[in-house]
Amino acid sequence: MREIGIMEVGGFRVGHAQDMEAATGCTVILCDRMSPAGLDVRGGGPASRESQILNPVAAAEGINAVLLSGGSAFGLDAAGGVQKYLEERNIGFETGVAKVPLVSQSCLFDLGVGRKDVRPDSAMAYAACVNASYSTPAQGNAGAGTGCSVGKYRGMERAMKAGFGVYALQAGALKVGALAAVNALGDVYGPNGAPIAGLLTPDRAGLSSTLEELFGDADRAAGLTPGNTTLGVVVTNAKLNKTQLTKAAGMTHNGYARAIRPVHTTADGDSIYALSLGDLPGDVNVVGAMAALAMERAIVRAVQSAASAYGLPGLADWKKA
Repeated sequence: MREIGIMEVGGFRVGHAQDMEAATGCTVILCDRMSPAGLDVRGGGPASRESQILNPVAAAEGINAVLLSGGSAFGLDAAGGVQKYLEERNIGFETGVAKVPLVSQSCLFDLGVGRKDVRPDSAMAYAACVNASYSTPAQGNAGAGTGCSVGKYRGMERAMKAGFGVYALQAGALKVGALAAVNALGDVYGPNGAPIAGLLTPDRAGLSSTLEELFGDADRAAGLTPGNTTLGVVVTNAKLNKTQLTKAAGMTHNGYARAIRPVHTTADGDSIYALSLGDLPGDVNVVGAMAALAMERAIVRAVQSAASAYGLPGLADWKKA
């Protein structure tokens, strides 16, 4: 197995759009053809659109796009911009009356960074579609990652900047990639098991541990800081159906669990989509295992690529001045 470029998976384009001043943005994944998709939501506070069509018992056999967005539930209006872009190009599910673009969307909470009154909207999502290409997307402070942060158990004063990351792997002819917008309550850990970003010490000079501080509050009702959520998308050239993709998305949450601690809390809306973009015969267990590894590394890339912004230190330049 070897690392490959995320766009080598094939069958899709990625586009970002953002408002850097307001600290919010969105990222669209446009499928070259209507593609089977699955979804697994483990966080307790998701904001999503067109989730039920991904249920294995729902009639829809594929979707045209996935949109990851900031803005919390306010950002759900943005999917209309993707629908407009696709409708103008006569892309969508044929109903006999009109082609209806099927766009699934999940939002993360970035209202505590930048401006809370500016959120991704239809125009921003449309711009992301216009920007979509087969080139490797920008990582760090871009798209849905623009307003992302991690380590928020003690509030934004001790949080760090995070962002958007990608990673992909190939084993034989099978290709699996992961895209992630990392906006977690918890800390992010590297492949060696050591923390690399998250809750800062009170003097902001180093890293503390969200888990240790959380456990230290076990005998009192400290409460969790609301407004988090890590969003992920798995892409593969394997031919899988909705049921298999839902399973693959569930297995991919193992990557979340290895890279983020704690994860899947009631203050996170952690969600993962899985898209089948090719026709290669593939085993769902292999795809799921590769996806979990790719997602773990995409999360690490998301924080490694994040530059300091909005008063939050980022690993890309923290302590390098």
